[in-house]
Amino acid sequence: MPEARTPADIEADIIRRRQDLAAALDEIAVRVHPKTIMGDAKARAAAAVDRTAGRAYVVANRTVTDVRAQFVGEDGAVRLDRVVPAAVLAVAVVGGALALSSRHKPAGRGRARRRRH
Repeated sequence: MPEARTPADIEADIIRRRQDLAAALDEIAVRVHPKTIMGDAKARAAAAVDRTAGRAYVVANRTVTDVRAQFVGEDGAVRLDRVVPAAVLAVAVVGGALALSSRHKPAGRGRARRRRH
């Protein structure tokens, strides 16, 4: 059979529950405060940026390593059989782009025109 509670026990239980409820309400107030929400959002955004930057670094590092392996041998010597054709191709592409861009510029385009009144 359950023990009978005294009025003092009941009053102490009520006081304890009020304190627990007040603590829970204070915690809820902190969680829903705009500064807390903004701080949490900023922290999540910063974490997402850090993850993305980390992934980008890994991909870039892997790409640089792969490209370097194409042009440098295991002994560290430059592989001229691959560097020379790549350099010739780069010069040809840049030269072709410059030739095309200078050919298509209309004369007098950069000059200010005078208005007749």
